[in-house]
Amino acid sequence: MRPDDIETLVSVGRPDIAADGSFAVYATSRPDLTADRAVGQLWRVDLPAGEPRRLTRGVADRSPRLSPDGATIAFLRGDAKGRAQVFVVRADGGEPVQVTDTVGGVSEVAWSPDGTRLAFTARVIEPGRYGTVDGLDAAAEPARRITGIRWHANGLGYLDRPSHVFVVDAPSTETEPFYDPAPALEKPAKRVVPTEAHRITHGPTSWSGVAWNADGTEILSVPDAIESDRRDLRDRVVALTVETGAAREIVATAANLSVSAAQVAPDGTVFLLANDVGPTGVDFVAPGVALWVLEDDGPRRLTDAETVDLGEVGSHLSFDGDDVLVQDRTRGRLRLLRVSRGGEVVEVLGGDREVTGHAVAAGRIVAAVAAPASFGELLVQDGDAAPRAVTDLGASARERGIVEPVEHEITGRDGYPVHGWVATPEGEGPFPVILQIHGGPYASYGVHLFDETQVLVEAGYAVVYSNPRGSAGYGRTHGRSIRQAMGTLDYFDVMDFFDGVVSADPRLDAERVGVMGGSYGGYMTAWVIAHDHRFAGAIVERGFLDPASFPGSSDIGSFFGTEYVGTDPDAVAAQSPTAVVDQVRTPTLVLHSELDFRCPLDQATRYYSALKQNGVDAEMLIFPGEDHELTRAGRPRHRVERFDAVLDWWARYLPPAQP
Repeated sequence: MRPDDIETLVSVGRPDIAADGSFAVYATSRPDLTADRAVGQLWRVDLPAGEPRRLTRGVADRSPRLSPDGATIAFLRGDAKGRAQVFVVRADGGEPVQVTDTVGGVSEVAWSPDGTRLAFTARVIEPGRYGTVDGLDAAAEPARRITGIRWHANGLGYLDRPSHVFVVDAPSTETEPFYDPAPALEKPAKRVVPTEAHRITHGPTSWSGVAWNADGTEILSVPDAIESDRRDLRDRVVALTVETGAAREIVATAANLSVSAAQVAPDGTVFLLANDVGPTGVDFVAPGVALWVLEDDGPRRLTDAETVDLGEVGSHLSFDGDDVLVQDRTRGRLRLLRVSRGGEVVEVLGGDREVTGHAVAAGRIVAAVAAPASFGELLVQDGDAAPRAVTDLGASARERGIVEPVEHEITGRDGYPVHGWVATPEGEGPFPVILQIHGGPYASYGVHLFDETQVLVEAGYAVVYSNPRGSAGYGRTHGRSIRQAMGTLDYFDVMDFFDGVVSADPRLDAERVGVMGGSYGGYMTAWVIAHDHRFAGAIVERGFLDPASFPGSSDIGSFFGTEYVGTDPDAVAAQSPTAVVDQVRTPTLVLHSELDFRCPLDQATRYYSALKQNGVDAEMLIFPGEDHELTRAGRPRHRVERFDAVLDWWARYLPPAQP
């Protein structure tokens, strides 16, 4: 895979399925270099054996949600200014009808149980800001008064745009589409505007999630009082009366839960995906997201937080009779689990795949998955039958050439098992080797087709990557083992896995090695080159590099550093790459994004300046307009430019045997 082959990486979003299981809808997305953005549309597949067909032809249509009767799809589409709006379209295709016209853009949408209304969340912008007044750019806006401890977020910017809950009548798909009057007409054409939405939340509090109760009288949502001194992560779940906006708390902060999803079963039972953040409210390290059921005396946990991890990737749930389907991270896979109300857990869909989204109806499951040979496919599973793919979206990537990594597990210096992969070019070698280190720390490498690895292999490099202690998917003890001890057990595991697989394979050249990583992987790369000088070069990307300055600059600075590295100055320094930067001799490329608020730009500039002051051969590349998600969701041309810079760096300091 070459850098511009990222256009072949088609992902499948969370699907939906008709109540009778007769068809499914889903959205695809891929990077497009010509448009310089992600593009995608909605698709339908009739089940059990139909061929997928495209339903819409928007630039970036996503998040399809079927009405209860299966006749209509609500979805999100960017308007002329790129703001996500709700549209509806017939489930068999046709012209979409615009439903909303919000200035701040819509985040999520859900049908009422009777299919007559739609609930959605949208950001509400103060007049005069963010382009709401023509000719008034950001530099001319009034000053912002900050009073809370959290005031910005990666990918968003300032938090002065609270997200609020709205309800709107669902229009008929036969309604005349929304359009602006034609200016050339002497008599302007009639302007058909979307139905006016009813706003049911107000004030500075921001709301996430819209889940209707069984009879359609209330909507469950999670409030976040952003303009406050609250640094803890405890959430409330509130039921909002649709007609009046009256709020009824159903889960209090006293439950010590951080809630990532709330959903109502057909019988009215409320289920949560949440993790216990403890009495301090900030214990988020390896959080142990579990499934909870809300009972009269409060939430009851149904899954084991120590061994089952329902967090982050594709974090949602669905109902199959009395059971709940959820997605679990384990050893680089994402499997689909069935959980009974008594807490019995059964694997439904496993194997060498990552389930990134799912839906179920009438005994039939549809799942969006990634696999070693595909970035995204749609699978269907009927009862106990084997799952089958109804798409072949990975064909283009395979035609360009991919290598399936080989899985390994080694025993580390203290007897601990370390799990990971090696991807090697075709041939006998020996090949120069690049050590890749993932972000997080509580994240993981997986079995899906990974462009970062494939581009390096195509260029002639063997790639070694693992999930050391601190990673997700190996139990909570594994994830929490580096809490306030970063750069210890995780460092040992990364290096022990690297040494173990390199020494065992003569195709891997142990004398010609490099190291690279992003976010926590940037932290670990900087830590490695301060303590091990064998590497010909290093790439430190969007790194957590200076824990001492992180609390005052990062959007998660109020809790991340204090939990991971502690607050004692000596202990923080003992885990800081900046504190040992004077030990670095390895040529280092520092990559960062200008609008990265997760690991802010000053993390990179401080580190780079120290490298230069110490005489290290170093360069820095800064991407304008990008945030922490550059490598995953940045502008496609920037992603290719970054790949070109990475390959150029390695060609200079670690040239492949055959360019």
